[in-house]
Amino acid sequence: MSRPNPAAAKTIPANAENRYEVTRADLPLSCPMPGMSLWNSHPKVYLPIEDEGGHSVCPYCGAQYVLKS
Repeated sequence: MSRPNPAAAKTIPANAENRYEVTRADLPLSCPMPGMSLWNSHPKVYLPIEDEGGHSVCPYCGAQYVLKS
């Protein structure tokens, strides 16, 4: 059984945006998020976020995450 090559997976640039809208499916929230390329990013950090409409800010890159319904 062969495993998928993670390097071949399509990723989005890490820290490319200043604001990201996330859903409950994205929890637990981390920056950079899964699906972002990590080679040029900061160490992964988990971020607390409140209920709907809550927000969190990454202490490394300043990206803002907003929880939407």
